[in-house]
Amino acid sequence: MRYGTGMVLVVAAGVTWSLQGLIFRQIHDAGTWATLFWRSVGMIPVLLGFLMWRAGGSPLPAIRSVGLAGALGGLGLVGAFGGAIYSIQSTTIANAVFLFSASPFLTALIGWMALGERVRTETWAAMGVALAGIFIMVRSDLSGGALAGNAAALLSALGFAVFTVTLRWGKVSDSLPSVLLGGLFSIIAGATVAAQMGQTLAVPLPDALWAMAMGAVTLSGGMVLYELGSRVVPAAESALLSNIEVMLAPLWVWLFLGETASAATFLGGAVLLVAVTMNGISGARRAAAA
Repeated sequence: MRYGTGMVLVVAAGVTWSLQGLIFRQIHDAGTWATLFWRSVGMIPVLLGFLMWRAGGSPLPAIRSVGLAGALGGLGLVGAFGGAIYSIQSTTIANAVFLFSASPFLTALIGWMALGERVRTETWAAMGVALAGIFIMVRSDLSGGALAGNAAALLSALGFAVFTVTLRWGKVSDSLPSVLLGGLFSIIAGATVAAQMGQTLAVPLPDALWAMAMGAVTLSGGMVLYELGSRVVPAAESALLSNIEVMLAPLWVWLFLGETASAATFLGGAVLLVAVTMNGISGARRAAAA
C-alpha cells in the first residue's frame, strides 16, 4: 500500500467516526447501558469478519496473541465506550468530542507514571495548553448535566488512554483483537449494569437499529480503515490526521440538526485542538528525524 492511500484511509476513518454524534441524536429512548449493549452487538460481527478475512481462517490465534494486556485494554474500552455514550447524551456533541481529544495527553501521563516512558518537552507544553482549553470549556458548566457530561467525556478519554498504555505494556502490535474483546466486555457490562439499575434492553426497535448501525459502520468501520491506513502512515501522523473527527462532528449536527454550542466550548475546543496539533506535528517531525 502506498503512503498516499494510507493517508486517505486514515482521513476516511476520522470522517466515519465523526458521524457518530449525528447517529446518537437519532436514539431517543435507549439509555447509556442499553445503547452500549446494542452498539457493541453491532460491532462484533464486523470486527470478527475482518479478523477472519485478514487471517484467512479462524480469528482465535490473533485474539489469543494479545494476552492479558489485550484483555485489560478491552476493559479500558468499556469505560471509553460507556463514557462516550453518556457524555453525548448529556452534553453537546462539540463539548464531548473536544474533550475526547484530550486522550493523547492522558496516554502520555499514564505511560510516564506506569511504564516510565519519557514525556517529551513539547508534549508537556501541549498538555499545559490543553488544560487551558479544557478549563475554558467547562468553567461555565459547573452544575447540572453539562458537568456530568463533561466528566464522562474525560472518563472516555481516560479509558482510551488506559487501552493504549496496556497495549504498550504488553507490546501488542495489533489492536483490533483487543477492540473486539472490548466489544464483548461492553455487551456484558451493558446487560449487567442495566439489570442492576432496573433498566431494560428491550428498547424501541429504531433505537436498537441505530445503535447497531453505529457499532457496525461508524465505530468498527472507522477502526478497520484506521488500522489499514496506519500500516504505512506513522503513528503520530495517523493520530493527527484522524483529528478531522473533532472538527467535523460538531459541523454535522449543526448542519443537519441545528445543534450548536456556547462560544466558550468552541474557544476552548480550538485551544485544545491546537494543543493536539502541536503535539502531533512535533511527534511526526521527531519520527521523521529518527
